[in-house]
Amino acid sequence: MLDWLKVNLQYLLPKHLISRLIGKLAAARAGKVTTWLIKLFIKHYRVDMHEALYSKPEHYKTFNEFFTRPLQPDARPIEGDEKTLVHPVDGAVSQFGDILDDSIFQAKGHNYSLTSLLGGKPEVAQLFKGGKFATVYLAPRDYHRIHMPVDGTLTDMIYVPGELFSVNPLTASNIPGLFARNERVVALFDTPVGKMAMVLVGATIVASIETIWAGTISPPAGKNVQHWQYDTDTESSVHIKKGEELGRFKLGSTIVACFEPNAIEFADLTAGQVTRLGERFAERSDVAEQRIPNQDQDPV
Repeated sequence: MLDWLKVNLQYLLPKHLISRLIGKLAAARAGKVTTWLIKLFIKHYRVDMHEALYSKPEHYKTFNEFFTRPLQPDARPIEGDEKTLVHPVDGAVSQFGDILDDSIFQAKGHNYSLTSLLGGKPEVAQLFKGGKFATVYLAPRDYHRIHMPVDGTLTDMIYVPGELFSVNPLTASNIPGLFARNERVVALFDTPVGKMAMVLVGATIVASIETIWAGTISPPAGKNVQHWQYDTDTESSVHIKKGEELGRFKLGSTIVACFEPNAIEFADLTAGQVTRLGERFAERSDVAEQRIPNQDQDPV
């Protein structure tokens, strides 16, 4: 009964209003009150501050500064060679596997539309049909910056307005189409394994979704889908190396990574598996390997 209430009350709550109000509070410089809230949060969620670049709560002037805290430089070593993709976030694997035509598995009894996830753009979704996906949930205690699993050049960004349901495992198991209903930012990259989509999914009390190239996207991106395209071969092009930051959440959420067919093979993933940024996530497939031009070969 309690779980039913937790899920169904979300349909009634003014989720955007609550999220934006909490966002303002999280951005406020409230001195000792801010420090007290941070200490309370650390204790309640058992946050490991030993790996943070600044371990003392008093260092952070706002709750957002604490929540998006940087880690010590050696806290997350990047594993593998150029063929290895690494986990982009600290979190836990929600689901992973094959994208079956236009369908992505959410939880038992629930699938959702790839096209809807990617902003209702069939030409973008077509790239990933028959490919693979992985969904990773970031709990409140986790490090909340998102990094690149592989070298990439930004080609597109799509903002998709939507709901702000919670994205915790309970909600994911009970609300149909959750990740294709919530507000989200889709970043598309050209990579050595082909096109990759990194989908940053908003949630209840997520005060902001940010990227390193555009700053804060939400709020206040608006009520309509917005699509930006970027040059890929100029000095202003956005090139991000494996392990480098691409964006961040202010308060927790979920990422969905999508890959083209025959691009990667996942490592030994399991549902519920704890992930750590920089650890082995996948390997470039043999087919993707053949797509990479031989730099030593003379052009035809």
